[in-house]
Amino acid sequence: MSPIDFSELDTTVHGPVRLGILTALRMDGPQNFTLLKKRLRASDGALGMHLQTLENQGYIASRKAFVRRRPQTKYRLTPLGRSALTRYLDALRRLLDAMEARKMPVRKPKLL
Repeated sequence: MSPIDFSELDTTVHGPVRLGILTALRMDGPQNFTLLKKRLRASDGALGMHLQTLENQGYIASRKAFVRRRPQTKYRLTPLGRSALTRYLDALRRLLDAMEARKMPVRKPKLL
């Protein structure tokens, strides 16, 4: 039996909120904090922490501006972030393919 290799899963991407951020930015393009918060149903604190982690890794970039006198931060996926998300999804796809290849036939439950 061969070992299961999870080493290709980038732990920066792996968390649900961070994966959600990268996915939303990849699918919809640049988003502001409020839209990401609504889309991911995350609290301000949790979202802010995960955005900072991704920005520190260089996976996303932010731009602050004032819109109608209110501060607004817009986030976008960087080329490094796009590459990290693609590698992560490819690694998951390989794991799923390996599981599917070893799929055992489904046994029907015995009726009483």
